[in-house]
Amino acid sequence: MSFAAAQAWLAERGFQGRIHRFSGSSATVELAAHEIGVEPARIAKTMAVTGPEGPILIVAAGDVRLDGGKFKRTFHVKPHFIAPADVEAAVGHAPGGVCPFGVKAGVPVYLDLSLKAYPTVWPACGDESSGVELTLDELEHAVVSAGWVDLTRPPKTEL
Repeated sequence: MSFAAAQAWLAERGFQGRIHRFSGSSATVELAAHEIGVEPARIAKTMAVTGPEGPILIVAAGDVRLDGGKFKRTFHVKPHFIAPADVEAAVGHAPGGVCPFGVKAGVPVYLDLSLKAYPTVWPACGDESSGVELTLDELEHAVVSAGWVDLTRPPKTEL
């Protein structure tokens, strides 16, 4: 899978004209925020984690961190990020382009409540130089979501 898979997925849902291609890399939250010109929190990062029955994707605001305790209370297993070398085989997109669109069949996608702080967010689109701006309603329409979850904690702040 790849940009083409994400693009086809979004086109089927009426978002084909909304994808942005960037001249620079958007492979990390910081790079994407710089490329787009938004605060890092508005980048909807997609984390590939091993859940109780295999890989799952969690889409969250770009500035938050996965909270292991919340994850364990929700899924009854400790969270383990999928190794970068195994991400593409597990979910259908390579690191730097992991997104909730056009993923492998059977991989559930959860939307984290941290996204609700923003009117629009920017998930990737299957490769390291793309993204799409969506409202939360549009994101819900564009993703086959397994539901909203509370799995993150705020970023560490310097004292």
